[in-house]
Amino acid sequence: MKAGIHPDYHPVIFEDVSTGKRFLTRSTATGTRTAEWTDGNSYPLITVDVTSDSHPFWTGAHRVLDTAGRVEKFERKYGRRARPGAAQAAESEGEAR
Repeated sequence: MKAGIHPDYHPVIFEDVSTGKRFLTRSTATGTRTAEWTDGNSYPLITVDVTSDSHPFWTGAHRVLDTAGRVEKFERKYGRRARPGAAQAAESEGEAR
């Protein structure tokens, strides 16, 4: 390994925002806040939205999400509207037959 090109790894506490679970690991990330760990030392604290403690793949808890896309949701709410020129194209097809 070349000297001087690798980042500095140091102990960091990561906290899952949704569950509150904290774990201590080594990382190159730095944080402005600090927290005290069970060993009595203070380490940088980084909050994250999802960890293995809250991710559905690891917990087995499946969440029901709205699977309809934005267009379908809009059409369901306000009704389906014909595209400009679509009615004329349909009429001309009917006359051609």
